[in-house]
Amino acid sequence: MTKLLAILAATFFSASAFSAAHVGAPMTAPAAKPAATAAAKTEMKADAKAEEKATKAQAAAEKKKARADAKAAKKAAADQKKAEKAAANAGATKKVTNAEATKDKAVAAADAKEVKAEVKADAKKEAAKK
Repeated sequence: MTKLLAILAATFFSASAFSAAHVGAPMTAPAAKPAATAAAKTEMKADAKAEEKATKAQAAAEKKKARADAKAAKKAAADQKKAEKAAANAGATKKVTNAEATKDKAVAAADAKEVKAEVKADAKKEAAKK
C-alpha cells in the first residue's frame, strides 16, 4: 500500500509541477506555435515592405509634381516677360510711327509754304516787270 501511495503522490506532484510550468500557455501543439509565429512575421515583413514601397512611390510622385509645377511657373514667367517685351516693342513702334507721321506732315507743310512763297515771289517779279 505504501508503494501505491508513493506512486499516487509522485503522479500528483509531477502533474501539478507540469501544470504550474504551463499556466497561461496556449493549449496548442508546440510545433504549431512557431509556424504561426513565422507566418505572422512574414506577413508583418511583407506589410512593412509594401508600406515602404508605397511611401517611396508617394514621395517620388510628389517630387515629380513639384518639378512640373516649378517648370510650369518658370514657363509662365518667361511667357509673361515675352508678352511685356512685345507690348513695349509695339508701343515703341507706335511712337516711332507717330513721330514719323508728324515729321512728314511738318515737311509737307514746309514744302507747301516754300512753294507758296516762290509763287508769290514770281508774281511780284511779274508785277514789277509790267
